[in-house]
Amino acid sequence: MTASEVHKQYTEVAAAFRKLIPDPALRLAFSRQIDGYLRQYALGVWQADNNSSITPRHVEFYNAIWTPGNPVPSALYWEVASGVANFDLFQPPAFFQDLRRCDRMRGTTLARRFADQLTLLLLLFAAVDGVVSESEAGFVNACSDVLLGLCDKDGLRSDRPNLRADQFTTPRPEQPDAPAAKAEAVPAGQTKEEPQNEPEPTLEELLAELDALCGLERVKKDVKSLINLVKVRKLREEAGLPVPPMSLHLVFMGNPGTGKTTVARLLAKIYHAVGVLSKGQLVEVDRSGLVAGFVGQTALKTQEAVQKAIGGVLFIDEAYALVNADNANDFGHEAIEVILKNMEDHRKDLIVIVAGYTDRMEQFIHANPGLESRFNKYFFFEDYDGKQLMEIFRSMCKKNGYTLSEEGEQFMEKDLQELYDSRDENFGNARDVRNLFEQAVARQADRVSQLEEPTKEQLMELKPEDLEA
Repeated sequence: MTASEVHKQYTEVAAAFRKLIPDPALRLAFSRQIDGYLRQYALGVWQADNNSSITPRHVEFYNAIWTPGNPVPSALYWEVASGVANFDLFQPPAFFQDLRRCDRMRGTTLARRFADQLTLLLLLFAAVDGVVSESEAGFVNACSDVLLGLCDKDGLRSDRPNLRADQFTTPRPEQPDAPAAKAEAVPAGQTKEEPQNEPEPTLEELLAELDALCGLERVKKDVKSLINLVKVRKLREEAGLPVPPMSLHLVFMGNPGTGKTTVARLLAKIYHAVGVLSKGQLVEVDRSGLVAGFVGQTALKTQEAVQKAIGGVLFIDEAYALVNADNANDFGHEAIEVILKNMEDHRKDLIVIVAGYTDRMEQFIHANPGLESRFNKYFFFEDYDGKQLMEIFRSMCKKNGYTLSEEGEQFMEKDLQELYDSRDENFGNARDVRNLFEQAVARQADRVSQLEEPTKEQLMELKPEDLEA
């Protein structure tokens, strides 16, 4: 159900109940108060769902709670998340006392009807994640019980039972009343084969993949040291020994093209292999993937990215772009606050890796005390030297079915060494090598296309004239 559909259903229920109220003054009080109370009760429902975190969808549902003639809410993510965290106790709406008074005077059943309508509306908000949990139903029933208890105290009876929220909970798969999946027909004498899932790589396989990366000796050593630390922590936990607090969030510092994203992807899988993360996926973003151009939208956009990363690694490239020292109101600061809150809320199943140029990343970390306290492990990615750049070029040739002639080999060794020796702030490391490779392939294609019947060797070979820019 979309937020617009929730708004439509909410306004229809509120309008229908308002028509039942015979007293004009009470009808006006109901119209003015209902939105505020229902928004508060929605916060209570979401607080009751201990297995769910606040998402942009919760904010959309919250802002859908308004009736014509009343102000339209425009709450931000932080307002909703804070409201959920700080919700205290259910308090009956002020107009509910007047509903009961009206029932006593006129013999109507408005108060009990309102309890039923409230149950339905709160179930509507509980289903924001597609599920009505037992804890949410318990909260809704508790709210209804408070209202019905006041009706009983006033002697207001009903000729039919009131609605109970537990009738609408989503059954768990293991419960007997959960719908069983239809069994697929299997021909006689045959057995149904289970779908074969590709086995997840082992820790040894992942470490072998790490070792196979060109260069990065310092980073490889740091990764293995980090893995050993995690392993020993788990062993201490199993032995009942105290485990000091430790942050696994990382800062990757270095120039572009030094393998930061590749190592982050491997680390996500490694963390999963050793049991730190439940899934091990990598979600890569930069400022454009987190920051929006309008007030309030950045928190929603950032939260969406974080939700995709829970269970794995959120990799923020060029993270320093989130901090604008010249503008304290820059939306990047809002993105940082959302990320920091989620690092705390999901500290057992979310790793954040921030990456960028060495000097700028130091400024970024020191721009916010929350960043300094959570990011205390730094991996330094050094530039590839001439020999390593040549090794990368050879691996690209091999992977894509190309070979270097003897003269081409000598040409590229010299060219890449010169590229390294003359490097400046625009040096792209492996990215520059990839660009050179792609340009060489294009020039080779122009040359080979002029041959009448090129051999397989000619289709594969890269010569100096293909390599020279």
